[in-house]
Amino acid sequence: MLDESKYLNLADAAFKHLERAFADVDPDDVDFERAGDVVTILFRGGRRCIVNTQRPTRQVWVAANARAWHFSYDEAEGLWYDDKDRSNELFATIAAIVRESSGVSVEI
Repeated sequence: MLDESKYLNLADAAFKHLERAFADVDPDDVDFERAGDVVTILFRGGRRCIVNTQRPTRQVWVAANARAWHFSYDEAEGLWYDDKDRSNELFATIAAIVRESSGVSVEI
């Protein structure tokens, strides 16, 4: 398991990466908000995707469309993978949620 300092740095880098990916997206289509350790991605019609850190487990959790994923960092690959299905990588999962919820394609 990652030590807390490394985990916090990696989670912060992931959130900054998300911020950059959404910088040029029209907020009328998809709105991106970050408040500390929580990112909220808002879609038309009130749907949302919540991304947040889980410090005790050293994970990043994602919830959207009545589903939830728990991502752990794989140091060997340098990627965040879902604990239940390693075919789900953090940024690809969020991009798929955005596409499904709004029709907007975002390269993350």
